[in-house]
Amino acid sequence: MTKPLLLLFILFLAACGQTETAVTPPVVPANTATTAAPTAPLVPTDTATLPPTSTPADAPAAPTAVPTDTPTPLPPTPTAVPLQPVDEIQLSPVITEGLSLPLYVTHAGDGRLFVVQQEGLVSIIQDGALLAEPFLDIRDRVGKEANEQGLLSLAFHPQYAQNGYFFVNYTNRAANTVVARFQVSAANPNLADPGSERILLAIEQPYANHNGGLVKFGPDGYLYIGMGDGGSQGDPQNRAQNGNTLLGKILRIDVDVTGEAPYGIPASNPFVTDDTVRNEIWAVGLRNPWRFSFDRETGDLFLADVGQSLWEEVNFRPADSPGGENYGWNRMEGSHCYQRDTCDTAGLILPIFDYAHSEGCSVTGGYVYRGQQFPALRGNYFVADYCTGYIWRLFPGADGRWQSARVLESGRIVSSFGEGADGELYVVDHNGGVYQIQSVGE
Repeated sequence: MTKPLLLLFILFLAACGQTETAVTPPVVPANTATTAAPTAPLVPTDTATLPPTSTPADAPAAPTAVPTDTPTPLPPTPTAVPLQPVDEIQLSPVITEGLSLPLYVTHAGDGRLFVVQQEGLVSIIQDGALLAEPFLDIRDRVGKEANEQGLLSLAFHPQYAQNGYFFVNYTNRAANTVVARFQVSAANPNLADPGSERILLAIEQPYANHNGGLVKFGPDGYLYIGMGDGGSQGDPQNRAQNGNTLLGKILRIDVDVTGEAPYGIPASNPFVTDDTVRNEIWAVGLRNPWRFSFDRETGDLFLADVGQSLWEEVNFRPADSPGGENYGWNRMEGSHCYQRDTCDTAGLILPIFDYAHSEGCSVTGGYVYRGQQFPALRGNYFVADYCTGYIWRLFPGADGRWQSARVLESGRIVSSFGEGADGELYVVDHNGGVYQIQSVGE
């Protein structure tokens, strides 16, 4: 990002990048763009270089895998209106020592919490204690020359208990995005094998900021990947609206493919029949989708996108959407026209919540609470600002409009939220702590 306060340490935060021929027409409509023939992936390199100041070609070639069939998910539960909106929450410390620049926390389907640390470590919290030995150490390949780079997220395969696979998103020593698969050690469930890495996707980053960085499995079993617009200010090359680049998008890929292809393209992806749009793309028009989540009860998607200089936003996609949404950047910033008095909002998805920079500088998306420990919190979606530590809750009113209220001034540098296997929610403090969200007086 380019806001002064974010340069102190905004994290919206692989293998070497790949190249393609860029086009300038927007994705929506995309009836005039032309597509270059895909190029072969570049050989990964460990050569450390600083990000270029000019703008090179910025996305890899499409995979050669044949589109895969869509798995049949369970029908989503209708979106539940919470019993009541919560007016106040509190944070209870889980771990406040022993972590260095934590960025994310997640689970592997059991009671452990896995904490991603920016410099390339993943640590385990088990029974309330931080284990001394890290679960994963890939500091030898993670690059963090700029504030939004590093090891950015972790996602365990839905069948992790059977196959031991998990996936990470990091920037490599060449300052490019890598999405890779690793496997747990057969001898120790608390130790991963750093030599088991298989790179699925490498994306060249033209600048050091706006890397996106989240990998997360959806309720459909596919892997979703958040990609920022490549950086600089205002998306100068219009990447977010360019269907021939993976930057400024949400991607959706199938990691359960056989053969040599690193991944497959789900047959139900929205642009598989459009030769002008990369088939991996699920949604377009994003600036820096640092954190998003799926409601574990309904399958609905909540997507927070970091703003430019005035507005931060949270978007909503119902579980039954076929994808293909355009969230508006850089025509819109939040629900407001970007750098113009009026603009055409036709075909764009506007946010359910945005806030001005008088209340913060960078949105950190969260989760809908579906745990059992604090019934008063159920159905409330929590979101925060990285700089001020403000935490809001959102909930749908009877008229279908989402209503917001600030429920805590946490005093934390909120780099992420996280969800346990039991649905309990956590806040990650970039300064080195993990805290549980709790209700007050319950």
